[in-house]
Amino acid sequence: MILPNVTVTPAAAKFIRRMVRFSEHPAGGMRLLVTPGGCSGYSAEFSVLAAPLDGDAELLLGDVRVFLPAESRLVLDGVTMDFSESPTHSGLSFFNPAAAPCACSSSGDAAKPAQATVSLDSLKRH
Repeated sequence: MILPNVTVTPAAAKFIRRMVRFSEHPAGGMRLLVTPGGCSGYSAEFSVLAAPLDGDAELLLGDVRVFLPAESRLVLDGVTMDFSESPTHSGLSFFNPAAAPCACSSSGDAAKPAQATVSLDSLKRH
């Protein structure tokens, strides 16, 4: 399986490491499902699993495993994954500098490349 050329910032790696460490499956990994969709170009959810599902590729971030289904591997190629925390929001952000900006009025600055965020609310427990 070919892994995507994805950049994971230290903040995102730390978040993933903590999510796995304090889950029901501390020896497992985080499964990240990212698909095209939404105004920003991405729709994402994640869960912590004991092992990858059939067809998932395993991306190693130091001592932490990230399980990526095929659709995530395609979407994440060339993307930077970061973690941001503010008083109103905490979560992973996906930034693709090659994506076309969204032109809708709710996107803010239409000159910015597409970015999507997945919050802690999207955490699925299995």
